[in-house]
Amino acid sequence: MGDRLKAGPFQKALLLVWAAFQIWGITFGSMDAVTFRAIHCLFLLVFAFTLTETKNRLIRILLISAAVLSAGIFGWFSYTYRSFALSGGYPETIHIVVAGVAITLVFAAGFLRSRSLAVLAAIFFAYNFFGAILPGALGHGGFTFRRVLAHLFWGSNGIFGVGVGVSSTYIFMFVLFGALLQRFGFSSFLNDLALALVGGTTGGVAKISVFSSAFFGMINGSAVANVATDGCITIPLMKKAGYKPEYAAAVEAAASTGGQFTPPVMGAVGFVMAEFLGVPYPQVMLAAVAPAFLYYLSLFFSVHFEAKRLGLHGLSKDNLPEAKAVLKQNWWLLIPVMVLVAVMAFGYTPLYACTAAIVALFAVCAVKRKESGLSLRSAAEAIMAGAADSVSVGVCCILIGIIIGTVSLTGAGLTLGNLILGLAGEGKAVLCAVLVMLLCCILGMGVPGVAAYVIVSTISVPALMEAGASAMAAHMFCLIYACLANITPPVAVSCYVAAGIAKSNQWKTGLCAVKIAAAGFLFPFFFVYNDALLIGSAGIPAWETMLALLTASCGVVCLAAAFEGMLYRRCTLPARLALIVAAVCCMAAEPISDLAGILIFAGVLAYQYFREAKNPHRNAET
Repeated sequence: MGDRLKAGPFQKALLLVWAAFQIWGITFGSMDAVTFRAIHCLFLLVFAFTLTETKNRLIRILLISAAVLSAGIFGWFSYTYRSFALSGGYPETIHIVVAGVAITLVFAAGFLRSRSLAVLAAIFFAYNFFGAILPGALGHGGFTFRRVLAHLFWGSNGIFGVGVGVSSTYIFMFVLFGALLQRFGFSSFLNDLALALVGGTTGGVAKISVFSSAFFGMINGSAVANVATDGCITIPLMKKAGYKPEYAAAVEAAASTGGQFTPPVMGAVGFVMAEFLGVPYPQVMLAAVAPAFLYYLSLFFSVHFEAKRLGLHGLSKDNLPEAKAVLKQNWWLLIPVMVLVAVMAFGYTPLYACTAAIVALFAVCAVKRKESGLSLRSAAEAIMAGAADSVSVGVCCILIGIIIGTVSLTGAGLTLGNLILGLAGEGKAVLCAVLVMLLCCILGMGVPGVAAYVIVSTISVPALMEAGASAMAAHMFCLIYACLANITPPVAVSCYVAAGIAKSNQWKTGLCAVKIAAAGFLFPFFFVYNDALLIGSAGIPAWETMLALLTASCGVVCLAAAFEGMLYRRCTLPARLALIVAAVCCMAAEPISDLAGILIFAGVLAYQYFREAKNPHRNAET
């Protein structure tokens, strides 16, 4: 880990100090929220600058100077904030100067860690000043430089708001938990287990990617990190099995992206949603079960049908481990995850559950010291890796504060929401959802899942709710599309990373990923105005939810078959069009449409089966 980060002894020691401070502050500390967030920002900016690699001596000096200045600015803020708040919160000239320097440093760190989000934040920041000259609904009365800086730095809705609040608690702890799991072999265990369970089936190597990426993606909270970690194993296996490089990269990118809205952890973004909704996290987790299941079911059948179309077979039994042997050897790695889920199920907070899971992980690693390789050095390296991995997402969360601060100061969220409703027209809920989807995909491009969700939900949720969606459905809609922005061209970051591993064309990989994840781009439209697909929705009977899930499952299978051009046998163009119609009907969660979709699907399947029986050696044209 140290070599990968090229961190010196002082940086490593500081990473450990930061991790210790975070754990203390989250568990036993009594520090006020703003001061805790300020110190969190101090460490984030220091590491954003000092962990940036460069061979240029001058740039290195500038980075170190920026890190020292960040420590001084945010340290002074944490020291003086209490007296500032008690004195009435009126900023003097020194406060405005400090705010200007701090925001400049935030943008500098943002350009180093997430250039696309930094550019987006800069546009919002400029809107505070230039919105006064814009015509029509997008314009506002204008604000002075002093008021903007005071609002963004010294106010509660700026950079020390909800974004950094999430980063300093949920994100840090769950990224740390994911890094610890990975260090002690959880990723390899998942790959071996997936290999044993589905490696011998049609398209087995691609299904391994789907399963392992789903499990690990929900914990590490970063689609890009998941692709970089898991893709190094799964992508070469898929290419060797006969999949094209673009397809192999697209499968890994799509599978890694879905982990961010997959329970029980949901890449930590679910905790943010629970905060926004003001509901217990288990309620959000239950609502996400059906969307996540449908998404991965569609990926599973996409790779299955593609393997059938290409005539690919699974791995031979000689090359597969036995599931019993894998579980017997590494079953203890499941204990921390089970503790995490169980503690949350008993009604404790996610942070408490995560802390308990980390303690359980160290406990089982101590008992299984021979298998885990636990030592003081390995534990320290894992903690340093987790702390370092949280830097990029944390800096993004600070930038989110600038965006949210601008929205709260200028009323841009309400303005954009009204603009969307105006473009869609009264009563045109579907068109409103389409416009929100496009906005989510644009604002979420090149941005980590948590950051993308916070941005798009701030702007888009009010519009969806005004158009008739429930609060849970509106937030889930924004979450899924914000995450899918990771595989949406032209800025499909997850696809770019996967394409680099597969040595494939980036554009072709991105378009292929959209095709594979087509169901994910479609089914949110049906649950946003019909809560039947969201488990636990108020007023929806359990049997209705289960029926909706069953028919929607049929729908995603139809959609996968249509886009891959394969069902029981190769599909003709009319058959593919019929399957798309069946998919839409089955996902609509209405009795008549469900029946129509199932009948169409059954008709296509029966036609292919009996035609195959009559002509076993003849394939239909694609």
